[in-house]
Amino acid sequence: MAYADVYAGWQADPERFWMQAAEAIDWVQKPSRALFAENAPLYEWFKDGMVNTCWNAVDRHVAAGRGKQVAIIHDSPVTGTVHKITYAELLARVSSLAGALKAKGVTKGDRVIIYMPMVPEALEAMLACARLGAIHSVVFGGFAAHELAVRIDDAKPKAILAASCGIEPGRVVHYKPLLDGAIDMASHKPEFCIILQREQEVAKLTEGRDFAWHSVQYGVEPADCVPVEGDHPAYILYTSGTTGQPKGVVRPTAGHLVALHWSMKNIYGVDPGEVFWAASDVGWVVGHSYICYGPLIHGNTTIVFEGKPVGTPDAGTFWRVIADHKVTSFFTAPTAFRAIKRDDPEGKLIGDYDLTSLRTLYLAGERADPATIEWAQAKLNVPVIDHWWQTETGWAIAANPMGIEHLPVKIGSPSVAMPGYEIHVLDEGGHPVPPGTLGAIAVKLPLPPGTLPTLWNADERFKKSYLSHFPGYYETGDAGIVDADGYVYIMARTDDVINVAGHRLSTGAMEEVLASHPDVAECAVIGIADELKGQAPLGLVCLNKGCNRPHAEIAKEVVNLVRDQIGPVAAFKLACVVDRLPKTRSGKILRATMVKIADGQDFKMPATIDDPAILDEIRLALKGLGLARA
Repeated sequence: MAYADVYAGWQADPERFWMQAAEAIDWVQKPSRALFAENAPLYEWFKDGMVNTCWNAVDRHVAAGRGKQVAIIHDSPVTGTVHKITYAELLARVSSLAGALKAKGVTKGDRVIIYMPMVPEALEAMLACARLGAIHSVVFGGFAAHELAVRIDDAKPKAILAASCGIEPGRVVHYKPLLDGAIDMASHKPEFCIILQREQEVAKLTEGRDFAWHSVQYGVEPADCVPVEGDHPAYILYTSGTTGQPKGVVRPTAGHLVALHWSMKNIYGVDPGEVFWAASDVGWVVGHSYICYGPLIHGNTTIVFEGKPVGTPDAGTFWRVIADHKVTSFFTAPTAFRAIKRDDPEGKLIGDYDLTSLRTLYLAGERADPATIEWAQAKLNVPVIDHWWQTETGWAIAANPMGIEHLPVKIGSPSVAMPGYEIHVLDEGGHPVPPGTLGAIAVKLPLPPGTLPTLWNADERFKKSYLSHFPGYYETGDAGIVDADGYVYIMARTDDVINVAGHRLSTGAMEEVLASHPDVAECAVIGIADELKGQAPLGLVCLNKGCNRPHAEIAKEVVNLVRDQIGPVAAFKLACVVDRLPKTRSGKILRATMVKIADGQDFKMPATIDDPAILDEIRLALKGLGLARA
């Protein structure tokens, strides 16, 4: 069946489409219908069904005789270990941990915070909560104590599951002191903590509150799955960069199960039993959807990778993992590929590994620039599929549905809307604009199953943040265009569209041009204050490893490139070479923070920043460019 037929089938009868998709899930009690719109614009899916996520991700595969299949491969170059866990072993481990939580009083509806590195126990903690109907909230391991405290006060967890430490290249990250500090700061106190002691660091436990991971499970009765209502929250995930009052995205159980199961075959093109790898972190939405839940619900083998794209030990680590574990479908962020390309511009390390198992590479998390896609296509010789989604949606808004039909690739576009999403490009007044016109990208309500129905304990804030600007639509916060063929182009966050002398210009389009320069590994364009034009674009570029050409020469070349390809309207006159760009731990470039530095404004250090020292480097680079206000 072609994509156009599938999408048209959804449009003609959404109810039938989603009820059919729901047939792939094991229900305790089947839902009477798919959409519940009584509480619109807070829509709910499969609300009167009864179901359990852990059963669908673990137990049912064992019951179907597939217990010997590997469920999780933990590949940890930072510790030099590889550990494989079958579905049968996973069932035993999750039932036991759930039993320990149950014995300590955790029941359906209780919240549990998980603060862990990339170890299988992080997935087991998520699944153990799901088994009991407890609502988990994973906080990125190593997050600062203040940020963890804010989330403790919002979620009010009965328990916190953590590890003694995380391991980064060349250093151990001490989790336990951060956890202790966060609990001290928080008004809400958890009843108990369970700590996974890693051999790299054994943490000091607080008597009466903290329990060791293995000893707390000793002698407990393994717990059975607890059925929950379809609209029961599976988890809360706080959006990255949260400051002050946190934004807890709620993921309802049944819609999550149905949407993720549908996506594994239809979007990612994998069959049960195949190895699927998302190189992300459990602390981010990709880790929830496509390291833990999606692959396991669908009966795939998933990889938990504790390492980096470069430096563990080199820019060939991704190729080693793909070769060692026969990865079929690989999903990562464009920023990871830019790091690899910068370290190994010729892709020489790829030749050291047998990558014949790999069918497709998927990119998401930040806009995939054409230069990165072209490099990956040329070096890997497989389809490179950009797709676009958000923490809020939990799965792809726009993609190339490889399991339905491999649509023609338009480089720079994450392709077309997936069933469930009707995408519109709107002007400031909320009116649709013609194809090819830049505007705000919005999705017509209702959003499909698996997306956020609201924010945790904040219905009004949800409406204000996402639904009020364009009534009847979900505001994505992204700007872009849709062409005449229905292909979506995400050009920037709406606040990254700059206004130069009355012309609305996309920073993404300029970044595309900068990235096409042969010496540029990575780049960002920001809009800085300009007395005459309102805003002026500034380009920051990082160079490929081994490039020794004068920086001023390259800066001049990239300025000319933009003026040639976009035209004088861009007023692009400023570019500078920097060693690295400030990013969040998930790889997003902190453009708004750089704008504030350039414009001399005060800013709060972003909670998710990978390395705060980079901001001083940026400040110095901007001063060198003659930006006195920097």
